[in-house]
Amino acid sequence: MVKIAPSILSADFGILAEEIARVEAAGADQLHIDVMDGRFVPNISMGFPILDAIRKRTRLPLDLHLMIVEPEKYLPEFAARGADMLTVHVEACPHLQRTLVSIRELAARRGAPVKAGAALNPATHPSTLDYVTDDLDLVLVMSVNPGFGGQKLIPAVYPKIRQIRSLLGTRPIDVSIDGGVKVEHARPLVEHGASILVAGSAVFEAKDPAAVIKQMRSAAG
Repeated sequence: MVKIAPSILSADFGILAEEIARVEAAGADQLHIDVMDGRFVPNISMGFPILDAIRKRTRLPLDLHLMIVEPEKYLPEFAARGADMLTVHVEACPHLQRTLVSIRELAARRGAPVKAGAALNPATHPSTLDYVTDDLDLVLVMSVNPGFGGQKLIPAVYPKIRQIRSLLGTRPIDVSIDGGVKVEHARPLVEHGASILVAGSAVFEAKDPAAVIKQMRSAAG
């Protein structure tokens, strides 16, 4: 069954604890947390203090999407503070395989699994993952240009998802879609190979987040 991951970037940070409780009660499977440094993308979001606050408020798995340069410098700290998944950008990692292996090795220090993910910008070809398929737990496909919420999904993502799913073969690797995901996109995204739908404004701006999450699951089939 498809997993729904509300994106914290679209939450009201003035009442963040309440927002997290609301989507958790609505049936979210995990939380997607965008970490931006103002260098890799033209925006600055959240860091360690916000992660600490989120971890105290929920038991949902936390997927940290690191839109930052030199992410390897910060991986141990993010894992120690409760990240369950650490997703780095292919474009930000000149030694991607080494970075992914180091994420998995963090599990020994933490005493709990830490999943390793690689994210691709819209213009990045799936072939960049050719040599790291055995080191991945997750592939995050950007369906908008990263940095800001509220954008429209880029239709070219559909064949790209299929290419990635074909590349991964039978490996039990999740394919997550991030950017502009709404209820009407759920079925075609899953049909093309997605297993996680990251939804920001579609969930957090809804009067009834539970209804939206239920509709996404139903539409996905």
